[in-house]
Amino acid sequence: MNANSDIEIELKESLVPVEDYLAAGVHIGTQQKSQDMMKFIYRVRGDGLYILDIQQTDDRIKTAAEFIAKFDPAKVFVVTSRQYGQYPAKKFADAVGGRSKVGRFIPGMLTNQRIPNYVEPEVVIVTDPIGDSQAINEAVQCGVPVVALCDTNNITKYIDLVIPTNNKGRKALSLIYYLLAREVLKIRGVPTSITVEDFEIEL
Repeated sequence: MNANSDIEIELKESLVPVEDYLAAGVHIGTQQKSQDMMKFIYRVRGDGLYILDIQQTDDRIKTAAEFIAKFDPAKVFVVTSRQYGQYPAKKFADAVGGRSKVGRFIPGMLTNQRIPNYVEPEVVIVTDPIGDSQAINEAVQCGVPVVALCDTNNITKYIDLVIPTNNKGRKALSLIYYLLAREVLKIRGVPTSITVEDFEIEL
Protein backbone atom coordinates (compact mmCIF):
# COMPACT_ATOMS: atom_id res chain seq x y z
CA MET A 1 0.00 0.00 0.00
CA ASN A 2 1.32 3.39 -0.97
CA ALA A 3 1.96 5.52 2.11
CA ASN A 4 0.64 8.57 0.27
CA SER A 5 -2.80 7.01 0.03
CA ASP A 6 -3.04 7.31 3.82
CA ILE A 7 -3.02 11.05 3.75
CA GLU A 8 -3.51 13.54 0.96
CA ILE A 9 -2.50 16.98 2.11
CA GLU A 10 0.00 19.66 1.32
CA LEU A 11 1.73 20.91 4.44
CA LYS A 12 2.15 24.65 4.80
CA GLU A 13 5.78 25.56 5.50
CA SER A 14 6.49 22.17 7.00
CA LEU A 15 9.76 21.30 8.72
CA VAL A 16 10.36 18.50 6.21
CA PRO A 17 8.46 17.46 3.07
CA VAL A 18 5.27 15.51 3.82
CA GLU A 19 6.88 12.50 2.08
CA ASP A 20 9.51 12.35 4.84
CA TYR A 21 6.85 12.12 7.53
CA LEU A 22 5.02 9.44 5.56
CA ALA A 23 8.17 7.43 4.83
CA ALA A 24 9.03 7.42 8.55
CA GLY A 25 5.49 6.29 9.42
CA VAL A 26 4.96 9.25 11.75
CA HIS A 27 1.24 9.25 10.87
CA ILE A 28 0.58 5.56 11.56
CA GLY A 29 -1.30 5.23 14.84
CA THR A 30 -2.66 2.17 16.62
CA GLN A 31 -6.00 0.36 16.33
CA GLN A 32 -7.14 2.07 19.52
CA LYS A 33 -8.02 5.72 19.98
CA SER A 34 -8.46 7.63 23.21
CA GLN A 35 -10.93 10.45 23.68
CA ASP A 36 -7.94 12.73 24.37
CA MET A 37 -6.33 12.02 21.00
CA MET A 38 -9.46 12.23 18.82
CA LYS A 39 -8.69 15.81 17.75
CA PHE A 40 -5.32 14.72 16.32
CA ILE A 41 -6.73 11.85 14.24
CA TYR A 42 -7.10 12.44 10.50
CA ARG A 43 -9.05 9.29 9.66
CA VAL A 44 -9.29 5.54 10.24
CA ARG A 45 -7.83 3.19 7.67
CA GLY A 46 -9.54 0.13 6.22
CA ASP A 47 -7.42 -2.17 8.41
CA GLY A 48 -8.55 -0.33 11.54
CA LEU A 49 -5.40 1.70 12.10
CA TYR A 50 -5.97 5.30 13.08
CA ILE A 51 -4.03 7.84 11.03
CA LEU A 52 -2.68 10.97 12.69
CA ASP A 53 -2.93 14.44 11.18
CA ILE A 54 0.62 15.28 10.07
CA GLN A 55 -0.13 19.00 9.85
CA GLN A 56 -0.80 18.98 13.59
CA THR A 57 2.34 16.93 14.25
CA ASP A 58 4.41 19.46 12.31
CA ASP A 59 2.79 22.41 14.12
CA ARG A 60 3.27 20.79 17.52
CA ILE A 61 6.97 20.09 16.92
CA LYS A 62 7.44 23.82 16.24
CA THR A 63 5.46 24.77 19.36
CA ALA A 64 7.32 22.25 21.52
CA ALA A 65 10.70 23.45 20.23
CA GLU A 66 9.83 27.05 21.11
CA PHE A 67 8.73 25.93 24.56
CA ILE A 68 11.80 23.74 25.25
CA ALA A 69 14.20 26.40 23.94
CA LYS A 70 13.11 28.77 26.75
CA PHE A 71 14.67 26.54 29.41
CA ASP A 72 18.26 26.29 30.59
CA PRO A 73 19.66 23.46 28.41
CA ALA A 74 20.96 21.57 31.46
CA LYS A 75 17.42 21.55 32.91
CA VAL A 76 15.88 19.74 29.93
CA PHE A 77 15.28 16.09 30.86
CA VAL A 78 14.28 13.40 28.36
CA VAL A 79 12.87 10.07 29.50
CA THR A 80 12.07 6.94 27.52
CA SER A 81 11.51 3.33 28.37
CA ARG A 82 10.68 2.43 24.75
CA GLN A 83 13.42 0.47 23.05
CA TYR A 84 13.31 2.42 19.78
CA GLY A 85 13.09 5.72 21.63
CA GLN A 86 16.27 5.27 23.63
CA TYR A 87 18.87 6.08 20.99
CA PRO A 88 17.13 9.14 19.46
CA ALA A 89 16.07 10.47 22.90
CA LYS A 90 19.65 10.33 24.17
CA LYS A 91 20.85 11.89 20.93
CA PHE A 92 18.31 14.70 21.36
CA ALA A 93 19.45 15.35 24.94
CA ASP A 94 23.11 15.41 23.86
CA ALA A 95 22.36 17.76 20.94
CA VAL A 96 20.48 20.33 23.04
CA GLY A 97 22.72 20.06 26.09
CA GLY A 98 20.08 18.33 28.22
CA ARG A 99 20.01 15.11 30.23
CA SER A 100 18.38 11.78 29.51
CA LYS A 101 17.24 8.66 31.31
CA VAL A 102 16.74 5.79 28.91
CA GLY A 103 15.55 2.34 29.92
CA ARG A 104 14.03 1.85 33.35
CA PHE A 105 13.12 5.07 35.15
CA ILE A 106 14.26 4.92 38.79
CA PRO A 107 11.32 5.85 41.06
CA GLY A 108 12.18 8.98 43.02
CA MET A 109 14.52 10.45 40.40
CA LEU A 110 12.55 13.71 40.49
CA THR A 111 11.18 13.54 44.04
CA ASN A 112 13.77 11.93 46.32
CA GLN A 113 16.87 14.06 46.88
CA ARG A 114 18.61 11.20 48.66
CA ILE A 115 18.96 8.92 45.66
CA PRO A 116 22.16 9.19 43.60
CA ASN A 117 20.36 9.74 40.28
CA TYR A 118 18.23 12.63 41.57
CA VAL A 119 17.59 15.38 39.00
CA GLU A 120 15.80 18.74 39.18
CA PRO A 121 14.62 19.44 35.64
CA GLU A 122 12.54 22.41 34.54
CA VAL A 123 10.90 20.50 31.70
CA VAL A 124 10.44 16.76 31.10
CA ILE A 125 10.02 15.16 27.67
CA VAL A 126 8.63 11.62 27.48
CA THR A 127 8.40 9.24 24.54
CA ASP A 128 5.26 7.40 25.62
CA PRO A 129 2.89 8.39 28.46
CA ILE A 130 2.14 4.71 29.12
CA GLY A 131 5.71 3.44 29.48
CA ASP A 132 6.92 6.67 31.06
CA SER A 133 4.04 7.14 33.51
CA GLN A 134 6.27 7.16 36.61
CA ALA A 135 8.29 10.09 35.25
CA ILE A 136 5.06 11.96 34.41
CA ASN A 137 3.63 11.39 37.89
CA GLU A 138 6.80 12.69 39.53
CA ALA A 139 6.97 15.70 37.20
CA VAL A 140 3.36 16.56 38.10
CA GLN A 141 4.19 16.28 41.83
CA CYS A 142 7.08 18.72 41.32
CA GLY A 143 5.11 21.11 39.13
CA VAL A 144 7.40 20.46 36.15
CA PRO A 145 5.77 20.75 32.69
CA VAL A 146 5.65 17.63 30.53
CA VAL A 147 6.02 17.42 26.74
CA ALA A 148 4.98 14.00 25.41
CA LEU A 149 5.07 12.11 22.14
CA CYS A 150 1.54 10.70 22.05
CA ASP A 151 0.05 7.99 19.86
CA THR A 152 -3.66 7.56 19.09
CA ASN A 153 -4.22 5.41 22.20
CA ASN A 154 -2.57 7.69 24.78
CA ILE A 155 -4.27 9.52 27.65
CA THR A 156 -3.02 13.09 27.84
CA LYS A 157 -4.44 14.15 31.22
CA TYR A 158 -1.12 15.21 32.77
CA ILE A 159 0.58 16.30 29.55
CA ASP A 160 1.19 20.02 29.05
CA LEU A 161 2.15 19.76 25.39
CA VAL A 162 1.22 16.86 23.13
CA ILE A 163 3.19 15.97 19.98
CA PRO A 164 0.89 13.57 18.08
CA THR A 165 3.03 10.87 16.47
CA ASN A 166 3.62 7.18 16.08
CA ASN A 167 5.68 6.71 19.26
CA LYS A 168 6.53 3.07 18.68
CA GLY A 169 8.29 3.03 15.30
CA ARG A 170 12.05 3.33 15.02
CA LYS A 171 12.07 5.72 12.04
CA ALA A 172 9.21 7.84 13.38
CA LEU A 173 10.95 8.38 16.73
CA SER A 174 14.25 9.18 15.01
CA LEU A 175 12.62 11.81 12.80
CA ILE A 176 10.61 13.46 15.61
CA TYR A 177 13.58 13.73 17.97
CA TYR A 178 15.81 14.97 15.14
CA LEU A 179 13.36 17.72 14.15
CA LEU A 180 12.83 18.70 17.77
CA ALA A 181 16.59 18.99 18.35
CA ARG A 182 17.15 20.89 15.09
CA GLU A 183 14.38 23.39 15.85
CA VAL A 184 15.43 23.96 19.48
CA LEU A 185 18.99 24.72 18.34
CA LYS A 186 17.73 26.99 15.55
CA ILE A 187 15.59 29.00 17.99
CA ARG A 188 18.56 29.32 20.34
CA GLY A 189 20.71 30.51 17.43
CA VAL A 190 23.08 27.56 17.73
CA PRO A 191 24.53 26.39 14.38
CA THR A 192 24.32 22.63 13.91
CA SER A 193 25.12 20.03 11.29
CA ILE A 194 22.99 17.21 12.75
CA THR A 195 21.10 15.02 10.29
CA VAL A 196 18.23 12.61 10.73
CA GLU A 197 20.68 9.76 10.13
CA ASP A 198 22.49 10.74 13.34
CA PHE A 199 19.32 9.83 15.23
CA GLU A 200 18.78 6.43 13.63
CA ILE A 201 20.20 3.47 15.44
CA GLU A 202 21.73 0.71 13.34
CA LEU A 203 19.63 -2.43 13.46
